[in-house]
Amino acid sequence: AFPESSLKVTGVDFLKSQNTREHHTDGYNNQNLVVRRGQPFQVQVSLNRELRAADKLSLRFGIGENPLKNRGSLLSLKPEREDFNGWKISVVKRNGKECLLSVTSSPNAPVGKYNLHVKTGANIYKPENGVIYLLFNPWCEDDAVYMASEAQKNEYVLNDTGYIYVGSAYNIYDRPWNFGQFEEFVLDACMYLLDKSKLSLTDRRDPGTVSRAMSALVNANDDNGVVLGNWSGNYISGTSPMDWIGSVTILQKYYKTKKPVRYGQCWVFAGVLNTVMRCLGVPSRCVSTFDAAHDTEENLRVDIYLNEKGEKLNSLSFDSVWNFHVWNDVWMKRTDLPNGFDGWQAIDSTPQEQSQGRFQCGPCPVKAVREGDVYLPFDSKFVYAEVNADRVYWVVKKVNGKDKYFKVGTETQAIGKNISTKAVGQNRREDITREYKYPEGSREERMSMQRAYSFIRPSGLVPRSGYASTIQTLGGNTQPLVPKEPVTQSGLHLEITNTEPLHPGNPLEMAITVKISTPGSWTVELTGSCQLQYYTGKVQANLGTIKETINLEGLSEMQVPLKIAPDAYMKTLSSVEDEVLILVTAIAEVKETNDKLTKETSMRFEYPPITVQMPETAKLYNDFTCAFIFKNKLNVTLENCKLLVEGLGIFKMTTFEQGDIMPGRIMKSEIICTPTRLGEKKIVAKLISNQIKGISTEKGIIITE
Repeated sequence: AFPESSLKVTGVDFLKSQNTREHHTDGYNNQNLVVRRGQPFQVQVSLNRELRAADKLSLRFGIGENPLKNRGSLLSLKPEREDFNGWKISVVKRNGKECLLSVTSSPNAPVGKYNLHVKTGANIYKPENGVIYLLFNPWCEDDAVYMASEAQKNEYVLNDTGYIYVGSAYNIYDRPWNFGQFEEFVLDACMYLLDKSKLSLTDRRDPGTVSRAMSALVNANDDNGVVLGNWSGNYISGTSPMDWIGSVTILQKYYKTKKPVRYGQCWVFAGVLNTVMRCLGVPSRCVSTFDAAHDTEENLRVDIYLNEKGEKLNSLSFDSVWNFHVWNDVWMKRTDLPNGFDGWQAIDSTPQEQSQGRFQCGPCPVKAVREGDVYLPFDSKFVYAEVNADRVYWVVKKVNGKDKYFKVGTETQAIGKNISTKAVGQNRREDITREYKYPEGSREERMSMQRAYSFIRPSGLVPRSGYASTIQTLGGNTQPLVPKEPVTQSGLHLEITNTEPLHPGNPLEMAITVKISTPGSWTVELTGSCQLQYYTGKVQANLGTIKETINLEGLSEMQVPLKIAPDAYMKTLSSVEDEVLILVTAIAEVKETNDKLTKETSMRFEYPPITVQMPETAKLYNDFTCAFIFKNKLNVTLENCKLLVEGLGIFKMTTFEQGDIMPGRIMKSEIICTPTRLGEKKIVAKLISNQIKGISTEKGIIITE
């Protein structure tokens, strides 16, 4: 008889197209096999002879630098044997020298990159492209990130485009954003971040720990993470936060240089974190809150200081109200918490406050915010304050040469409005405020608030500024347990609106409406101011003020105009690098009753649109032309115009320098597109100039075979 020839492997086929289709990973632009945990995938092993009963064959999966069995980082799987750490392997069929194997990883296996080797007797075969990427699996019922709804998974895991909602509560608008989690090097960048996080293998099993680590690594603070934040208005040494239209360029650049990419503000952090979480397989959405409190002491109160003209003062405020703030919700079971807190968890990578010594935030159960269970990890007090604080207005007056503070109003319903995300399967805004808080004034809201207040001890009502040596003028009135909207004796009510469209280069025409709902004759002193401010609430310029005394009889109202000439603001508008909003603040005092009321509204400039011209459908790999047209309908020249365009699966990020566009002039740019992926694709365009930062648009196209 011939001596037994030793069994050797001659090749391994990872059956990429079949496996990735079944695992919903066929979108990843990657050489290697990408699969999700807890779900079988197949590999075909070719041998130098037929497999016999006595042969020893095992698949070895190793993760990390130096895989060891006793550390759990090396798994040795033999067909038909009992499982190993929850992994199993079986022979599907043998056909001569071919052997088809099915591998099922554990539904709580550590996510990351595994090296596959095949061992036969004493021989070890190392296939080329033998690295397998293992991701979280929202399609697997035993995975902590399991999500039942197919439509939701299509949106929160597989959709690589979307919107981030910005602006102000008075006018919300959508900023298209390309998440691009399937683009080249994006998955590798996420794997690099996982390695950089130094999470243990056990921690890599848990989507909660992974999402907390990613919230820390997406900002550059502490750990040389992905994006460097900058709110200074000076972006000369990098890219202005306004100039990004997606996460792809950022993550690719970071992966190439391993250095933080300059610069980001909150929507950039949220856009990138959303890409990272979707890329790793955790369902994720961008969440925008309008009038979000950034409260530095968790005392559930934000103090706003005004001068006697009604203009907001930057210098005194430690805490602030941002016109909007964007974070992310990720979907998972919280096995570390009591029952009832599964589902959406808030995480935030904008570096605002340290948590356990690092700039990271969450996961905080959204239900804990709604129920007032703010003792639960992680950072739930901070998230609760962002959406539930009160806003208190103080006027600073000089009395005998000293600053004295006079309280002119408290708003209890002004913070955490219009909490928004993109709707599932539709290009529209969905309001999810009800997931974060009960209806204002409802019994549930009162109970939730009492519960939260039992964990957060709000301080008494004194101004928090460093200059507040004048506390005695206020008396020691502490906050009631459940604050109520102040009801004035005269039934005083204020409304702020714009009476003409707010086009840059035109006068800003606004109005403050004073209403009285109690019979009698009333004298109202009205102070109004108009300022330009950043979305962080920081004032950039004072544009004008009005002071009027008006007389109202009985149930009546009066509209007081507030008009700002173009010269008063155009210079500031052209010199700032950020998008600014128009802030109008009104203070009304009723002489007869000493009632005081304050109201503020932020409004956004309105811009002419960009139009995109292209066919509605195109065939795979067949070129088509896409044209971008913009007519400057404003009566100012737009200087140094740049058009930024990107189409995932169609063309890479491209910039057109357009120079100056005079009033009435039309700009047209064309790009030749070659679609490389099937399905519905989107093209996103953004126009940036000295005067205007925020004109963007998008258009969809269906790519067919």
